[in-house]
Amino acid sequence: MSHDSSKNKFFRQSGWMIFCTVVSGFAFYGVHPFAKKIPESEYGILGLILAVLNCMSIPSLGLQMVFAQQTAAAVDDRHRRELSGTAHGVLLGTFLIWLAAAVLVVVFREPILAHWKISNSAALWLMLLVGLLSMWLPVFNGILQGQQNFLWVGWSSMLNSTGRLAAVAVVVLVFHGYAAGMTGGILLGVLVSTVIGITFSREVWRGRGAPVPWKSWLARVVPLTFGFGAFQFMFSADPLFVKAWFDETTTAYYIAAGTLGRALVAFTGPVVNVMFPKVVRSVALAEKTSVVGLTLIITAVLAGLGALGLSLVAPWLLVKVYKDTYVAAVPLLPWFAAGMAPLALANVLLNDLMARSRFKVVPWLIVIVAGYATALNFHHASFVAVIQVIGVFNLVFLAVVGLFAWIDAKTGAAPAPPGENFLNRHRAVSP
Repeated sequence: MSHDSSKNKFFRQSGWMIFCTVVSGFAFYGVHPFAKKIPESEYGILGLILAVLNCMSIPSLGLQMVFAQQTAAAVDDRHRRELSGTAHGVLLGTFLIWLAAAVLVVVFREPILAHWKISNSAALWLMLLVGLLSMWLPVFNGILQGQQNFLWVGWSSMLNSTGRLAAVAVVVLVFHGYAAGMTGGILLGVLVSTVIGITFSREVWRGRGAPVPWKSWLARVVPLTFGFGAFQFMFSADPLFVKAWFDETTTAYYIAAGTLGRALVAFTGPVVNVMFPKVVRSVALAEKTSVVGLTLIITAVLAGLGALGLSLVAPWLLVKVYKDTYVAAVPLLPWFAAGMAPLALANVLLNDLMARSRFKVVPWLIVIVAGYATALNFHHASFVAVIQVIGVFNLVFLAVVGLFAWIDAKTGAAPAPPGENFLNRHRAVSP
């Protein structure tokens, strides 16, 4: 494929994924105007549930990227059989992990409900079911992403969000439900997305599996999980802390502002998702690619426009969408815009490093996450103080991944040696 043709395909796929993300973003955000129909305390619980679900996905984050890598590098029957065997083992393993976690939640349900001020225990049980599907979904989405089947990756995202919106509308407007019922809407959306993933990845998980070198596979998935998990924690964990410190009413205002702030990062994510398997493929085939530079430029432009829009348009949107009392969240929006923009850029560089198996950055990211959590625990005098902590640590996160990306480029960004990418490693170990 020529350079121009490859670039055109990248822009076409990126455009499709951005379109899907915009549609999904509006549908996901369409859930939040129902805050007008429920008490502020219940909206705070909904925000907490969304944050918990994001953090529950951390153990499986590495799975999507590993399956994207392994699928992209599976260029012959032998490696495709190993991919099938990996899918079989991981689906069973994640179910057993979820089952153990579910037992712990059942045992400690009363302290959990009290600590996070959850009024209806049904929200907790529904959240557990969503958690199981959220652990499986990255396997199927990773396969689709690695196959560069962005058509159904996009449809999966859109149907997830629109299904959630439709279900929440029925729950709130027809049955007058609150956070627990809205969690049922989240479950429906994730279920639809999971069914799509199962359907269009069936050639892999229905295929005959071959023995998997689990030791080397885990040696790859663990750093990927910690690397992408660090990003996910920086992206979504703050409501878990805020919900425990502030009263239920004012927490709802913070959740509303934070939802708009996080949209800045989510809006740029599709371009990165298109980039990742292309970098993996280029490494596996020892080819050069300019896709990372293009992605970084596009992300910087989108993040800049998003931050400007968040500062100018979001205050108007906030008071129109929510109750009048949510005007208290308006002063937080510029802080969120400034605080989240660095994370959008860091996501590009992190994905490039992970796609190239440059895992030396991971321990430093874990240190940043530990420092971030500690700072949130000791520096939360106000919402602005919390967001300032977010901004400072997102800048540190960007600086660290930027430094490692610069070092990688300066040393020539040589393709990963045998044993470091799926294609070469599997050639080495397969009989």
